[in-house]
Amino acid sequence: MDSELAAIVREMKDRHEIYDCLMRYCRGIDRLDRDMLLSAYHPDAVDDHGSFVGPVDKFADYAFNLHITNQHRTQHHITNHRCEIEGDVAHSESYFIFRSLNKQPPLYTNCSGRYLDRMVKRGGKWGIVDRICLVDIRNDAWAPNGTEGDADYMPTQRDRGDSSYLRPLRVDRRRFTG
Repeated sequence: MDSELAAIVREMKDRHEIYDCLMRYCRGIDRLDRDMLLSAYHPDAVDDHGSFVGPVDKFADYAFNLHITNQHRTQHHITNHRCEIEGDVAHSESYFIFRSLNKQPPLYTNCSGRYLDRMVKRGGKWGIVDRICLVDIRNDAWAPNGTEGDADYMPTQRDRGDSSYLRPLRVDRRRFTG
């Protein structure tokens, strides 16, 4: 195989493995499968999920407690996905749709936003090392005026000031809550 073809195959393989990492996250959080969820991250990863910002193992505890307490079922869908790969580092932006069947009214809630990830390939395995969750839209059950909850999350912008342009992407450790 010539070097150009080898580079194309390597990039396609990396993109597939990065996308698979995102799918493990979704499956893990929806099935309340801690091992699956954590397999999407490297052990030293940090996650900024708005009301929780901190180490990934504590994020798993927080997220599972939140979903077990408040929802019968959840669905995390990845839609648009874009990533920039430079060697063993990738910056990824994945649009998500979250839906839930709640234990208390309102029975259904949903929101959409983006996962911003800095991923690193270590020992041949891609994993998230920094994640910022941005919520762009909430349904009226969660945000009757459209902006309730925005203060918990990093702000979204419709220009180059948006966090998706940060390189390298890093969670602001001053925001740690957990």
